[in-house]
Amino acid sequence: MASYSMPFSAAFSSPLRHFTQIKTCPAAWASSMAASWTPTNSIKSSIGSAKPGFLQHGLFSQSSNLPGFFVKRRSFGVHATAATEKSLYDFTVKDIDGKDVPLSKFKGKVLLIVNVASRCGLTPSNYSELSHLYEKYKTQGFEILAFPCNQFGGQEPGSNPEIKEFACTRFKAEFPIFDKVDVNGPNTAPVYQFLKSSAGGFLGDLVKWNFEKFLVDKNGKVIERYPPTTSPFQIEKDIQKLVVA
Repeated sequence: MASYSMPFSAAFSSPLRHFTQIKTCPAAWASSMAASWTPTNSIKSSIGSAKPGFLQHGLFSQSSNLPGFFVKRRSFGVHATAATEKSLYDFTVKDIDGKDVPLSKFKGKVLLIVNVASRCGLTPSNYSELSHLYEKYKTQGFEILAFPCNQFGGQEPGSNPEIKEFACTRFKAEFPIFDKVDVNGPNTAPVYQFLKSSAGGFLGDLVKWNFEKFLVDKNGKVIERYPPTTSPFQIEKDIQKLVVA
């Protein structure tokens, strides 16, 4: 349900390489993390002067979903920055067939936006559960928007037609799948710039791995962000709250 931050001891004294690696996706996780996270010495210099109260209000808590990492927990509702005064409906994206799709077409619907990959250890469970949730709630104003991304371990290397065939044939995915995008770095898709600025992490807005999830309400505002190891079924209660709202 939240964005990541390092354990206090790791952030201030231990090198990044000592983090526990995720079990479902292989060693590529560690290399991707090392390439994208802010070095710990710069973190130390930037927040080393923090007041003692810094840790007294639940800022850090152990994550049951991501062994070895800590998360900053938030209530149901995100603390958006001034940069996120827009809504999701202000963006136009390309679908898997290269056609422009204004996201305003989803206005009034609850959205779960996911960066997907075909060769990740998380792929079978996520695609299966996403398809199940879509089938269950699609008539109640719920949509899943899937954005393929090849930035994590090179686990989405195929062309758009190959990705479409994989998702639709193997997992019977009926929800919209879009053009392959970057979710981090200088070529980050504008829609992901918006999503990340709306629900950033303590150590930055970086998407950490395949199948990170953003839940968006009927007004196009990001409500919550979930780490890759949070399964779609674990999000169902939050989806139900927004669907009936």
